[in-house]
This record gives sequence, structure tokens and C-alpha cells, in this order.
Amino acid sequence: MSEHAFSAAERAGVYRAIAERRDMRHFVAGEIEPVLLGRLLEAAHMAPSVGLMQPWRFIRITRSDLREAIAEQVDEERQRTARELGERGSEFMQLKVEGIRECAELLVVALMDGRDGHVFGRRTMPEMDLASAACAIQNLWLAARAEGLGMGWVSLFDPQALAALLEMPEGAQPVAVVCLGPVAEFYPAPMLALTGWTQPRPLHELLFHNGWGAGE
Repeated sequence: MSEHAFSAAERAGVYRAIAERRDMRHFVAGEIEPVLLGRLLEAAHMAPSVGLMQPWRFIRITRSDLREAIAEQVDEERQRTARELGERGSEFMQLKVEGIRECAELLVVALMDGRDGHVFGRRTMPEMDLASAACAIQNLWLAARAEGLGMGWVSLFDPQALAALLEMPEGAQPVAVVCLGPVAEFYPAPMLALTGWTQPRPLHELLFHNGWGAGE
């Protein structure tokens, strides 16, 4: 084992947070202390980013009218998604897909404007700014789980409509609505698996060797 490895207990904590992270949609009443919220956001801000561009921007939603407006936008997109799903639309409408109105803290994660100026790592793969922001969101998720708080990533919204609502500058783009807060319990498995919507695939089906689809 590497001399730089964490202790066994520390490693166990890291792997536990990864294994027990859940996309939470059910929240209970409660608050997140400012010091704790700051700690979570610092963890997100420590994420790696291509070219150290740090493309993420966090918008904390504290106005109740804005929270409700975001919830309404998500409701509208949920209806559109159900129509696109055809036969599974009614089944989809039975799913709880967000906890915007119930969570203690609501954040919007956005990509900054002016990203085109960051060429390092983006010349051939411009989507690396989104990948970097996703790393920040994952950091936030794992830190929240370690702190015993639930987090849900909501992606059912029209980016242009949400950007207009939050008066984002041209070129900025919202990529996630994040619900944070206390929960009664964590789901024992991903909620979409528990409800029978879909099932996760095992790693061996997704691991190739030396070429696409190739086994050992």
C-alpha cells in the first residue's frame, strides 16, 4: 500500500460516502447552519477543473418567490417530459423528482460567461467546462452525505428560462438546481431502482479492455 494512503478508517469513510450517496427528493423540516453550508460550498469549490478555469458559479436562492418560480419551471418541464415519454408518461408523473419546495437550502449551479476564452483543455473538448462543474457538484454531494444531509440534483428545467429568471449574463448557463437539507432517512438504493423505473448496470458490463466492447 502506498505510504500516502489514508488510514483504514479514513478510507472507509470515503468509500462509505461514495456508496451511500443518494439523489434525495424527500426532505424534512430543518436548517443548515451557515458554517456548515460554507464548509459544503468550500468542498465543492475544491473540485478539479480543466485549466484551473473554475467555471462553476453558485447562486443561493433565499427569496421564497424565486424558489416558487423555479419550482414552477421544473413542474412545467416535468409535464413536457411526461408527454415525450409516451406510454411511460403517466408512470413518470408518479415519481417524485425534486424537493425544491421542502429542502432547507436551494442552490443553482451555473457555468460562467466568457468560457470561450479558456482554451486550455477545451480546444477539442469544449464540454470540459461542464465536466468540471459536475466534479464540483459531486464534491458537494459527497460532503453533504458525510455531514448527514440529503442532496438532490434537479435537471428538469429550461436553461434559457431559468437563466432569464435569475438575470444571468449572456453566455452563462444553469446546469443544476441543487436541493440540500435534512432527511428522515437515506434511500437504501437509488430511488429510480426502488420504484422500478430502471436498474443500475453492473460494472463488468461497462468495463472494456483495449477497445470498445472488448473483454479481457
